[in-house]
This record gives sequence, C-alpha cells and structure tokens, in this order.
Amino acid sequence: MEKKPARRGRVTSRPRAGLFETAMLNRSRRLTPLLALAVVLGAAAEGRAQADPQNFLFSSGQTIQPFFDGWSHHPDGGFDMHFGYLNRNYVEELHIPVGAANRMAPGGPDRGQPTYFYPRTNRRVFSVTVPADWGDRRLEWQVTVNGETYRALGWLQPEWEIFENAAAARAGGQGDNQPPALAVTVPADAAPGEPVILSAAVTDDGLPPPRRRGGGGRGTLSTFERRPGDPTLPVNVPQLQASVRRRPLRTPVERVTVTWTQLRGAAGVTLEPGDDAPAGRAVVTATFPSPGRYRFRVQASDTLATVTEEVSVMVR
Repeated sequence: MEKKPARRGRVTSRPRAGLFETAMLNRSRRLTPLLALAVVLGAAAEGRAQADPQNFLFSSGQTIQPFFDGWSHHPDGGFDMHFGYLNRNYVEELHIPVGAANRMAPGGPDRGQPTYFYPRTNRRVFSVTVPADWGDRRLEWQVTVNGETYRALGWLQPEWEIFENAAAARAGGQGDNQPPALAVTVPADAAPGEPVILSAAVTDDGLPPPRRRGGGGRGTLSTFERRPGDPTLPVNVPQLQASVRRRPLRTPVERVTVTWTQLRGAAGVTLEPGDDAPAGRAVVTATFPSPGRYRFRVQASDTLATVTEEVSVMVR
C-alpha cells in the first residue's frame, strides 16, 4: 500500500511591509517612550503651575510676625533690646491693643510695644531697656492675629549686638557733628475727621557736609524712560501699587530728615506734609478716624546722628 505523505499545517505567507510602513512602525516605537516622558513632564509642570500659597501677595487678612532686631548698650547702663515686625499684609493696617493678643514678658504685658502696625516689614520700631544684670534671660513679644500667634525672643547673644548709629560707625564716628535739636508741638486734643497740625522745630549745625555726587553711573538717577525699540510693559498684569501702602512719613527740613511714625492708636490715620512750612519746621496735617489716644515717634536725623521724641494726641 502506497504511503501518503503527512500533511503539514497550512502556512500563509505575509506580504512584506513597504518601506513607508516600516518607517512609520519604527517611528512609533521611538515615539512611545517620548510620549510617556512628555506625559510625566506635563504632570510635573502642571504641579509646578499650582502656585505655592506662601508666594501669594495678600492685601489683607494675614498675620503679624514680630522679630528681635538686636541689642545695644544703654547710655545710662543696662541694655536696649530692639524689636520690629512683619505685617504680612501689603495694604491692610492693623490695630491690636495691649493685652492677651499683644503682650510682652517678663514685666508686661505693656512694655511700650506698638499697637498700630504698618503693612510689611518695619525694623527697630521700639526698644525695651533691661538692667545690667539681665544675664541670659529671654524677653518675649507675642502677637495674635486671626487666631494665629507668633512671637519673638530676644537675649544678649554677643553676635546680635548692634550700633545705635550704624551710619556714624561707618563714617568713623561723628567727629565735630552734633545731633539735631528737635521740639515737637501737637494739639492738646482733636476731633475725629478734623485736620490738625503737628509741628516739629529743627535746628542743626550743618554737619556733616553734603556728599558730592559724581556724574554718570553711581549717584545718577534713572529717568525710567523707554528707549526706542525697547519692549513695552504688559498692561494686563495686576500690580500692587506702593502708593496705596501706608508708611511712616518723612519730611525734609533743609538737610535734616524728620520721620513721623505712628506707634499706637486706631488704623486709618492720615498724615500729609503741610504746605508752606516755616523755615526750620516740619509741619504735618493729621486726620484721625476715631476717638482715642494716638502716639507718634518723631525722629530728626542728619545721617550721622538721630534724636527721637514721642508725643501723644488725644482725640475726643
């Protein structure tokens, strides 16, 4: 009997892919990991696009961080502990009376700290004098805003000693320069919403001599004018205007600068430079929003020496 050959499985031949199809297949294989990488990078970029809330600029609703600003020797013995604060708001002023929300220890709660807070950073706002035998004790300032409490601790760390007048130290001392003489006059009382005049009489010996400013580069004020061909600034980007931020007021009296700083009282006090001030006087027009006692620190500086006087106005 004739033996039949065994049948083999049917083999279907696959036509070869064309050059174009082969190229596309290879390209897709190369692009697959790149697309996966793009998805990962895109997700990371999206995560970075979600801004950190700590980088937001808030006009209001934020807290206050007090801080220790160094210490110096007191002329009559002992030490002066200096403090400042950061009001995290860019516009909102805050009034926090002395008490549970604004206190110092030991010896508090009131040790002369401010109850009115300007926006943003304000350095060496007030000082507390401690005795010569203070040692390594801590002086604490604690402020609570919107339910959040922050505090500053100060002690006599040697590296934190500062000069009362850094400008004079840099200049090698005051030499023959004498501090300005300052006499501040304020009304006995005032009424809410009615402007009153605060006046500071200033005299000085004319020292130090004015600085000479050379031409070009350093000492030359920029005009901020756009040169031909420069790109223009975008108009759709919101900006925080510094003009709306309340700050201590500085008024010049010849070569002496007089600075008016509110320390206590309600927020909303308006201080404006007076018109046609007499020679040797810094005049300020003040308008108070509500009844209460308002306290101001007035400083006169000739750049090497500074004198300070604190005055109060009672608004009835």
